[in-house]
Amino acid sequence: MARATAFGEVMLRLNPHGFERFLQASSFEVSYGGAEASVAASLVNYGIPSAFVTRLPPNEIGQAAVNYLRRFGIDTSSIIRKGERIGIYFVEVGSNQRPSKVIYDRARSAMCEIQPGEFAWSDILSGVDWFHFTGITPAISQSAADATLEALKSAKEMKLTVSCDLNYRSKLWKYGKTATEIMTALMPYVDVMIANEEDCEKIFGVKGADVKFAEQVSATAYLNVAEQMKKRFPNIKKIAITLRGSLSATHNKWSAALYEGEKLYTARQYDIENIVDRIGSGDAFTGALIYSLLSGKNNQSALDFATAASALKHTIPFDLNLVSVEEVDSLVKEGGAGRVQR
Repeated sequence: MARATAFGEVMLRLNPHGFERFLQASSFEVSYGGAEASVAASLVNYGIPSAFVTRLPPNEIGQAAVNYLRRFGIDTSSIIRKGERIGIYFVEVGSNQRPSKVIYDRARSAMCEIQPGEFAWSDILSGVDWFHFTGITPAISQSAADATLEALKSAKEMKLTVSCDLNYRSKLWKYGKTATEIMTALMPYVDVMIANEEDCEKIFGVKGADVKFAEQVSATAYLNVAEQMKKRFPNIKKIAITLRGSLSATHNKWSAALYEGEKLYTARQYDIENIVDRIGSGDAFTGALIYSLLSGKNNQSALDFATAASALKHTIPFDLNLVSVEEVDSLVKEGGAGRVQR
């Protein structure tokens, strides 16, 4: 059976109850999340044994994060326990015309202070088929970027398939290096890239069609983005672009496209109303896409499954996408009427 490993930071997530604003909150709901951990959770949920590699402080909060990951079947055996604090992010869930808001508190976190040489990658990646990272990890510090490069070199030497979700976060690139400089050096190790049109423009200056977020989502409008990215990084075999039309914080249109150098594959567009939590929807797409490709699905089937899985994530609170293969397949086949299952 295929196996996967993801590398990144898991954080303590704190959010006011329901749709309360930060200024109203008298208590916060606690969960744990992070892009790469969310991908690992999706893969395990679909039956792909997966490990998550990170660095967490050797205290009770770090242990609580480890326990949280274990609840969902993620292999945590390669997590290093060093550092003084866990990264934190606060989430204020928006509604209608008020957007959701995220505030990071992750400076000097255990993962931020990671150093190359701390992980025995040849041992960690032994028997693994797929390695996943995102643009978030190299954004938090120079040493995290160096550790990411070290992991990628080992992954390619061991002939793993490598995927990267660009995940541009403007609030994180603060240590003196630009996203363009760092990510350009990492891209030659990537086989499958996941992004949206904003990621490509902000990191690499690749701009597509002038489409406003609230307009109808059109996959073909972003074909040129994929073509430009493929031309710049010919080693990348597949480029997936998620497409979101934001009518409001709680009403989005959602679709995706996949380009493999010759043909642009497009998915159904989902009209998602009454969004519960959109955080983690891109990670849900990535996890489902990796599962599909590891399972031997063709490009169209893989894209359809990933788009449906990420549409379902919008209905689930907190970061992880806790849906089954059967639920995703049902949405792909039937379109999702939302009828009660008895």
